Amino acid sequence: MNKKLLHTPEGVRDVYDGEYSKKVKIEEKLTEVLNLYGYKGIQTPMFEFFDIFNQEKGTVSSKEMYKFFDREGNTLVLRPDMTPSIARCVAKYYDTDELPIRLGYKGNTFINNSSYQGKLKETTQLGAELVNDNSSSGDAEIIAMAIHSFLAVGITDFTVDIGQVEFYQGIVNEFRIKGEEEERLRELIRNKNYFGLEEFVAAADISEEGKEVILKFSELYGGYEILEIAKNLTFNSTARHAIEHLESVYRILSVYGYDKYVSFDLGMLNKYNYYTGIIFKGYTYGTGDAVMKGGRYDNLLGQYGKKAPSVGFAINVDELQLALTSQKIDIKDGRKKKMIVYHGAGYKPAIELAVQLRKHGIICEVMRLFQGKPIEEYIEVARKEGMEHICYFEDKGLVWMIITETGKFERIAGMDDLIK
Repeated sequence: MNKKLLHTPEGVRDVYDGEYSKKVKIEEKLTEVLNLYGYKGIQTPMFEFFDIFNQEKGTVSSKEMYKFFDREGNTLVLRPDMTPSIARCVAKYYDTDELPIRLGYKGNTFINNSSYQGKLKETTQLGAELVNDNSSSGDAEIIAMAIHSFLAVGITDFTVDIGQVEFYQGIVNEFRIKGEEEERLRELIRNKNYFGLEEFVAAADISEEGKEVILKFSELYGGYEILEIAKNLTFNSTARHAIEHLESVYRILSVYGYDKYVSFDLGMLNKYNYYTGIIFKGYTYGTGDAVMKGGRYDNLLGQYGKKAPSVGFAINVDELQLALTSQKIDIKDGRKKKMIVYHGAGYKPAIELAVQLRKHGIICEVMRLFQGKPIEEYIEVARKEGMEHICYFEDKGLVWMIITETGKFERIAGMDDLIK
């Protein structure tokens, strides 16, 4: 047999057994949070027309997309980002809605990144979008949901870093930094390349005051006090309004009780150029990248025909699961699980019991005891799957309850005892 047929392409992987079960439980916990905030589910296609994601929209570059053609010659793309898909869908089906629209989603995204980066090329994103709300309370609600999501899966040691694109935009406008020079500056700040930033400032044709302010980007990270420092750096109205907006969001997050999870990073910029205001990322231990990303994108829907302010976030479920594993956090199912093992003619009472157990919401696996297989092997499987008991039906009509932790057999007289 060709062993190559057993392997997946680089950047994608199989998820199975306990890892799959854990991923499903994570997704259920996160979806429950979205439901608590009134977000309704939405599902978009896994592939769309190329124009939905082209670079003019501010999404990923063409070389990072998986592209192919349909029979009519249209260029199609496996979606690299959920937000443009949701934006297109909102513009189509909610074009006349003016009140806030709350949508939640889950789906896989595909980015053809360099193999040298060591990143997955297919990941699961789960997130939410709030449309028709341009308020600081809308921004705070989205960030609060993201924080609530971390807590819902058991992660308590994390931080959400918040930035503001308009603060950066106000600074570059104030000191008239444009074109390729602005693109270079954006890239240096986005990548936290502060040595490169010093070289840029030394060679740039801008005022000494402008150079001093730009170099301050490396220091604009920390708690609430950073906002006052940033406000004193500039008289530009756009930049100062951005800081005042962050102050308002922080006050609202304090009402949620979530202010302790927040830091500010005014040097934060995103590679997706459709973000227009507040942006944020969530970090925790056990993963090398942000687990959660989000922000405001007030102009994106207009490119699909509906002018509407919007803000949202997405959690990388694969990164979150990696963090949970590293932190040894287990998400309990909460439902009882049993294994039923029967020998020979014991199948009838075994199946009858399984029917009753399932009516009571108890998960159960029915397994035949194969010839030559000792019951101890079944006990080991049940133990690994977190089952406390095995119901064992012997040929002679005897019924045993086996405690998986100890391997102890207990005789059972009636079926009612097995359903408890």
